[in-house]
Amino acid sequence: MAFENIKDDIKSVYERDPAARTNLEILTNYPGLHAIWAYRLNNKLWRANWKFVARSLSTLARWVTGVEIHPGATIGRRFFIDHAMGVVIGETAIIGDDCTLYHGVTLGGTSWNAGKRHPTLENNVVVGAGAKILGPITLSEGVRVGSNAVVVKDVPAGATVIGIPGHIVEPDCKKQDSHRERIEQLIGFEAYGTTGSSYDPVAQVISSMLNHSRVLEEQLQSIISALQQQGMDIQQLNIPGINAADFLGESTVENVASEDSSSDKS
Repeated sequence: MAFENIKDDIKSVYERDPAARTNLEILTNYPGLHAIWAYRLNNKLWRANWKFVARSLSTLARWVTGVEIHPGATIGRRFFIDHAMGVVIGETAIIGDDCTLYHGVTLGGTSWNAGKRHPTLENNVVVGAGAKILGPITLSEGVRVGSNAVVVKDVPAGATVIGIPGHIVEPDCKKQDSHRERIEQLIGFEAYGTTGSSYDPVAQVISSMLNHSRVLEEQLQSIISALQQQGMDIQQLNIPGINAADFLGESTVENVASEDSSSDKS
């Protein structure tokens, strides 16, 4: 059974890391795998009530691999920690099959009380670099967590979570039809491992505010024009505009502008 697990581990590395080239390279140069193998031994010792030995060996494994996995955690098959380093998995954490964690991930607790206090990750969950999953919450099957997100609530199956605090993003069902909308859309944070076909609801709120401001500006201009036609002298103030380059890189702005010009020609 142990040999079969190692074969599965090696296969999972090939499937999830394009840098992997040979079995020998994987066996010798992937500290994430070394941490998992050490955990399996320590978990058996823990369940056999050799708790001090299990904790001591897990501490040794942390020194060697940079990954801290409590021997009391429950971890399924084909678990992969890419890049390793800085990963922390608490005692009551439960991880299903085919899950992937990147460096800097914490599966931590929010309480000092005994009992279930760490997260549960169901099958096929991917957690991006630096993310923190905290408390006895459940990330259902197929969940994706963006880098540096802080998740403290349950997440339904297939959802993608980004931001602090973590919030769910959904597929973008609207087609952007103006340069302004494209720029506003780019305010959002692109999650680690997610595609550009999703949007951040916080960015959508900002987009609505910008559109509201634009409509108010147009309304004021029409009022000023009407008053001037009646012979009233209206002082014109220099209202600063919104410069996309203030919050986006110049190359990004140029790319969006070129996309707009291409769409106009078509």
